[in-house]
Amino acid sequence: MDRRQFCRSAAGASLACTLPFPFLSAAHASTSLRAVTSDGAETELERAAVREFGGELDGPVMIAGDSGYDAARRIWNGMHDKHPALIARCASSRDVVHAVTFARERNLLVAIRGGGHSWPGKSVCEGGIMIDLADLNQVDVNPERKIASAAGGALLNNLDTASLAHGLVTTAGVVSHTGVGGFTLGGGFGRLNRRYGLAIDNLAGARIVTADGKLRTVSASEEPELFWGLRGGGGNFGVVTQFDFRLHPFNRNVLSGLIMWPMAQARDVLEFYGEWSEKVSNDLYTGPLMVTTPEGDGLVGMEVVYAGDPALGEKELAPLRAIGKVAEDGIKVQDYMVLQTHEDATFHHGVRSYAKNGMVKHITQGLVDAMIEAYRPDPRLAFFTHTAGGAVKQVGELDTAFPHRNAETMVIVAGAWLDPAEDASAMAAAREWFAALAPFTGGYYDNIEFEGDSSAAGNYGPAYSRLQKLKSQYDAGNLFRLNSNIKPA
Repeated sequence: MDRRQFCRSAAGASLACTLPFPFLSAAHASTSLRAVTSDGAETELERAAVREFGGELDGPVMIAGDSGYDAARRIWNGMHDKHPALIARCASSRDVVHAVTFARERNLLVAIRGGGHSWPGKSVCEGGIMIDLADLNQVDVNPERKIASAAGGALLNNLDTASLAHGLVTTAGVVSHTGVGGFTLGGGFGRLNRRYGLAIDNLAGARIVTADGKLRTVSASEEPELFWGLRGGGGNFGVVTQFDFRLHPFNRNVLSGLIMWPMAQARDVLEFYGEWSEKVSNDLYTGPLMVTTPEGDGLVGMEVVYAGDPALGEKELAPLRAIGKVAEDGIKVQDYMVLQTHEDATFHHGVRSYAKNGMVKHITQGLVDAMIEAYRPDPRLAFFTHTAGGAVKQVGELDTAFPHRNAETMVIVAGAWLDPAEDASAMAAAREWFAALAPFTGGYYDNIEFEGDSSAAGNYGPAYSRLQKLKSQYDAGNLFRLNSNIKPA
């Protein structure tokens, strides 16, 4: 009889209360565990129940004081320093089933950690249970079927690296240590989305543990309504343990890089971009940014990826390169992963960061004026964009739950700093900067927005009532609420 069977048996029950198993340290063996319910009330977890829960899992269950607990509770954004009552480090889909069931039966506050890259910090919670998928990070590629199967805790770097090894690619995001899960469920903007669509447009199927503890396989033919909701509805419907992505043939040596001008030329650059960008091909991804160097010099620039023949890309980019006097031109044929990892250092683990964003249908003269007037010469802050259009617009507005198909771009003001004493001033400066851009936006991108919860219904627009029905069907108790929350109907 193995250890788990022994602990579950009546004969072993008394011994299970005294043995210092790795999932519950000896220091905590004689105490009950204080926790928080989903509605914020305090509760206590019985030590026997916690032991039994740990005995059911292949991975460890950690509590404060255990080795690995503090490392596991930390997420990418250093602004969020929270202490879950329990961390379930899941090693399999079966572990996730047990963790969801344990949380539901006790009405615990639940946070789901995929890559731990939630900007507003929703992948960790205070006093609840963190369901941690970090060890579920495998990506398997079937080159014949052109499908990549990514486990729920895989990172975008895992997905890119595994796919490119076979001369294939799918849309992935712009910081490579972002988790596949949260990135995809929110929509999935990336540098190839004009050519191949959003991440959700490349999602062929998924496996998800819903609030009832059932592991479901979903696709266009299996539970298609739930599959619709996963593509843009965020983490509202369960814990996704596997994503299956369609892949596309791709030469990883692409024309890509950054081109920069002095801030004094911002008007010439941005006014040109506003007209020129409406006519570029779907192969070309380019979007403006505004930054301040540590020395205080302002720069306006463009991030560029051309997903087709580099010779054609050079011709298409020639008018952009002819604007003003370029300070730096780093656009060249290089490995796709150079730009895919370019932002990793800026947004490194432990950095304190805050962001505001909004969706933009057209780059108007008024918006260009606002971009220039709103610029703040602050090295902690940056303005940048995620360009859409192209293949993103070719999907119907309600074909997926993602609500912003008609946007040409997303504008973002984000900050990165290290000193907690700067939190208030940096956040205030970011809000002030974005406030000047907000009148030209409509809705926001869930994966970035800090203050999005209160307006989730308006952000989802005509998709919201359908999402509410799905929420009522699969999570009527709103177990999965640490997200841009869809209230059950």
